[in-house]
Amino acid sequence: MRLTRDGSSGTHVIRGYTPGEVRIDEERFQSTVLVSADSIEAEPTIRTLADLSASLGQRVLASQPELVLLGTGPRQQFPDAAFGAAFLRAGVGFEVMDTGAACRTFNVLVAEQRRVAALLLL
Repeated sequence: MRLTRDGSSGTHVIRGYTPGEVRIDEERFQSTVLVSADSIEAEPTIRTLADLSASLGQRVLASQPELVLLGTGPRQQFPDAAFGAAFLRAGVGFEVMDTGAACRTFNVLVAEQRRVAALLLL
């Protein structure tokens, strides 16, 4: 899937996704990545849903998002309920979808100037 970039916004935008790779701005990632409008962090130690931890959830919450998207690879899978519950307890929305859908949703929400973070498993 190829996505286009609005260069006027000054925020990170997902430009493309294929299974195994995501392109954010001009940078290519081939492992899990955490992205928000103003930060990108590669997360190479996270390969599966079983690798999601409470400490990762706390790092995501530190960026003060209003919504967290979890892209679970080529198909939607659900993480352990405790991982998502941490966001709900903090009053932060949490949505699980396949990574392609998470990429598209992230771009729409960033364009609307929403505080969103996306954790994209590849």
